[in-house]
Amino acid sequence: MIPYLRLIVCLEVILASGLAADPPPDLVKRVAENEAASEAARLHYAYRQSVVIDEVEPRGGRFREAREIIFLPSGERMEKLTGRPFNDLKRLILTPEDFDDIRNIQPIMLTPEMAPRYRVRFRGEENVDGVDCWVLEMTPRQVFAGFRMFEGTVWVEKQELMVVRIHGQAVPPVRTSKSENLFPRFTTIRAKIDGKHWFPVLTHADDVLPFRTGALRMRLEIRYAEYKRFGAESTIKFEPER
Repeated sequence: MIPYLRLIVCLEVILASGLAADPPPDLVKRVAENEAASEAARLHYAYRQSVVIDEVEPRGGRFREAREIIFLPSGERMEKLTGRPFNDLKRLILTPEDFDDIRNIQPIMLTPEMAPRYRVRFRGEENVDGVDCWVLEMTPRQVFAGFRMFEGTVWVEKQELMVVRIHGQAVPPVRTSKSENLFPRFTTIRAKIDGKHWFPVLTHADDVLPFRTGALRMRLEIRYAEYKRFGAESTIKFEPER
């Protein structure tokens, strides 16, 4: 027999699990529409992006660069380096795929154009940093050589259906008989900017890349900071880096 109080607790757990909310039937479509709106809004923001890559074990070198995404007086949007990049990496060689991932995969937006390229499965719900989220799993429907894709998990804030976090990996890895180009698993965190847009603020990775020549543990950190909206009469100035 089950004691009376224990029986009540068991019934409450069963009822609570039975009352778990179902996601909206058009969840992926609505998320994709919101992502398109966020992507369009982000194009009107200047911000700073800093990248640091460390070879951790075996102990090696570091890559570091910082860029500003700015607007010219004409309104044209452009990237510019701030200072000279630093690179004394010993084993890692940064490739066009790595820089493409930094620009397009780590801060990925699941727009209506991108969504059909993925299988998206509902994986439940989770509270992330105090935010109630739907959890979605994304896998590419098809992977092509030379075309960068994302594979992993996406957390969607329940109320506004905005992506607040992603975790996964850029695919495919690039392997030939003479070389390997492997990519770490990473997490990108978004924050609400100007009270309405969820933009990337941090990407971090700490992963072991299993090269044929020996495994290498590496760390990656990308920070997106000082978002400032550009308007027709805006003048955007960044404080010099210390």
